[in-house]
Amino acid sequence: MSDPIQFTEASPRFALPFLFAAQSQKEFFVNEALARTDILLHPAIQAEIPVPPANPADGHCWLVADGGTGEWTGRDGLIAGYSSGSWIFAIPTTGMRIYDLSKGQYRLFRDGWISPDAPAQPTGGTAPDTELRAAFADLIEALTNAGIFPVT
Repeated sequence: MSDPIQFTEASPRFALPFLFAAQSQKEFFVNEALARTDILLHPAIQAEIPVPPANPADGHCWLVADGGTGEWTGRDGLIAGYSSGSWIFAIPTTGMRIYDLSKGQYRLFRDGWISPDAPAQPTGGTAPDTELRAAFADLIEALTNAGIFPVT
């Protein structure tokens, strides 16, 4: 028979707190884990800002921009979720995607948050160029609809 798993205090990827035998007030740890999970499941942010909003709604999340201030000081690049009157911060991991509601676009975390800009529409040219222009415009529209390029 194999040895039982020895847990640390939190999960390695998203710091979800673990429970331990004889631990007092387990509901706090369970509730924190559920609130953190709520932020991380199919995450969507309102926008990227450096200052906590004045009146955040429960369940809303933001990406902390560089130069975070107030309760967000030192939390640049983290996802800040508001739940039950408190901020919960999630550390992104490589490959994580979030949907930016302000831009209508997905962002990818790879050594920092990245989001591509849509290429400029072609202009000028001659008549044989028409079909290529139409195909290129359709491609840009499809990538925008997929949340890869921002909505303009």
